[in-house]
Amino acid sequence: MTVSLPLVVVLGFFAWGAVKFLGVRTWIVVVIALFGFWLSDTFMAPAIESGTRSGVGVINGSHD
Repeated sequence: MTVSLPLVVVLGFFAWGAVKFLGVRTWIVVVIALFGFWLSDTFMAPAIESGTRSGVGVINGSHD
């Protein structure tokens, strides 16, 4: 059985867990999210996206 979750859902669970169990302040999560939105408009966005796709590919492995 294969379950496919978008990366944003997984990151949302991590953010919720950090606020709930680690005591991270909600405003810190908001600042980090805003930083990500602003970073997506810079010249680094293609490198971040390809690195994320490569990392996900390594974690998922080859299913030939």
